[in-house]
Amino acid sequence: MSDTPNIVRTAYVELISTDLERAKWFWVDMLGFVLTAEDPDALYLRGYEEANHHSLVLRRGDAPAAACISFRVWAPEDLDVASAWYGERGCRVERRPAGATRGIGEAIRVEDPLGFTVEYFHATDRVERLLQRYDVHRGAGIARIDHFNICVDDPAAAHDFYGSLGFRCSETIEGNDRMYAAWMHRKPSVHDIALTGGASPRLHHVGWFAPEQHHITRLCDTFGAIGEQAHIERGPGRHGVSNAFYVYLRDHDGHRIEVYTSDYFTGDPDHETLRWDVNDVRRRDFWGAAVVPSWYAEATDVLDLDGKVVATRSVDESTSEARVGADGFR
Repeated sequence: MSDTPNIVRTAYVELISTDLERAKWFWVDMLGFVLTAEDPDALYLRGYEEANHHSLVLRRGDAPAAACISFRVWAPEDLDVASAWYGERGCRVERRPAGATRGIGEAIRVEDPLGFTVEYFHATDRVERLLQRYDVHRGAGIARIDHFNICVDDPAAAHDFYGSLGFRCSETIEGNDRMYAAWMHRKPSVHDIALTGGASPRLHHVGWFAPEQHHITRLCDTFGAIGEQAHIERGPGRHGVSNAFYVYLRDHDGHRIEVYTSDYFTGDPDHETLRWDVNDVRRRDFWGAAVVPSWYAEATDVLDLDGKVVATRSVDESTSEARVGADGFR
């Protein structure tokens, strides 16, 4: 066994939704997610490329929140490794039997040192991959989950923590002798998790991959055509960090999704971290477009293992992170 769990990639997120019917309209009818399964209190959704049971769980609740972010591990024994690794660091660890989340095998959930509830699992029910079922594709043609973006009050410490778990760093935003954000990965893409400065712990957004740019522009056209353009928060545009073509949307609960394409390969052993200067406005939008204040200021609360909202830690009000909520100066 390794000293650290062999993490494969970002796997799924569980969000609390106050209205599952409205959620189904947004996520399934508009964005085009596949509905794998549903019960009275939850929807289980996936993209067309995905053969795992789901990459998104929307669970009924009284207030919007993120119940957990989840990573898949390579082998069943990695669950024991993860449990021991977090236990040695004084973290609360919960064993979950197979089926505790529909479609997911035995898992562990932990309250990590950054304040987030993180799940690890290996086994999952397999479902039909719809990659070439173009006759059923809708919305943005969502292919697969790509990454989480979380708000952390100390990006440098968060970078070191994820580095100790075996994540590699593709890009950072730095300046004035400090780190403002870091993009870290296990799969060979730009990131499985992004760490951006601000009041924490909060989930800023979850990114899903679309195959082509035209899927993103068509999605925006569709929201505009039916008078629902208020769901479009930012973009479309081109990120400097990651090179991705993107759009950010919000559902009725305020959960933020990034639909994302055109990033790059990071799997070579000598791949170097690209370090953006915090004063380079191209880092967040390569075309220099302004960023709406809500994108910096607002994010989703996270829950602990008991389902209670974790209190957020604010940052020093004199810092740029406090003024903008993520990745440095405006």
